[in-house]
Amino acid sequence: MKIGILECGRLPDEMSAQTGQYPPMFMRLLDGQGFAFQAWHVEDMVFPNSVSDADGWLVTGSRHGVYEDHAFIPVLEQFIRDAFAADVPVVGICFGHQIMAQALGGKVAKYAGGWAVGAQDYSFDTGPVRLNAWHQDQVITPPDGAQTVASNAFCAHAALLYPGRGFSVQAHPEFEDGVIQGLIDHRGPGVVPDPLLQQAQAGLGRADSRAMADRIAAFFKQHAGVRA
Repeated sequence: MKIGILECGRLPDEMSAQTGQYPPMFMRLLDGQGFAFQAWHVEDMVFPNSVSDADGWLVTGSRHGVYEDHAFIPVLEQFIRDAFAADVPVVGICFGHQIMAQALGGKVAKYAGGWAVGAQDYSFDTGPVRLNAWHQDQVITPPDGAQTVASNAFCAHAALLYPGRGFSVQAHPEFEDGVIQGLIDHRGPGVVPDPLLQQAQAGLGRADSRAMADRIAAFFKQHAGVRA
């Protein structure tokens, strides 16, 4: 089964040598699940020719807001709608979670409550999960038909299920501790309040993405089928 990774942004260059960019992070997260991968850097307007170029699509995080004026955003929104119409499953992470919601009629905004960075506890429909996060924007109003399947006190719509078509998560299951440390060092200062950065530092080692990796893999396999 081939998973297409739609790369919507890049992490700071200072981090690349140690952590890599989004595609290898997701390849590590889903390692051992029997997937093949191909990435398209959609932020640079490199898109697949068709939603049928992969068996499922994974939309990554980004430093951009989905409500900002960037050339790739409306094209990506249409691609997501086309994938849904063609019954090709889509998984979105952070920015991917948000742009799926916006593309399908939901509302995304910069949250007045500030930032969530580092390990966060979520109540999923399957039980408690602790994941690394790094965001201020979030889904405020989900699209019609989307089911909220995770939340916490900070983020009311922390994961959305679009039955049979999509699954999205606000947190970053692909972010290992080294990524959070890199963001604390290179993207946080002067942007994220120091007490939150200190909390993120103290929370290193607390997140566990295994259950979420299994859920993402199971979603793809259930809705696209595994083919040789």
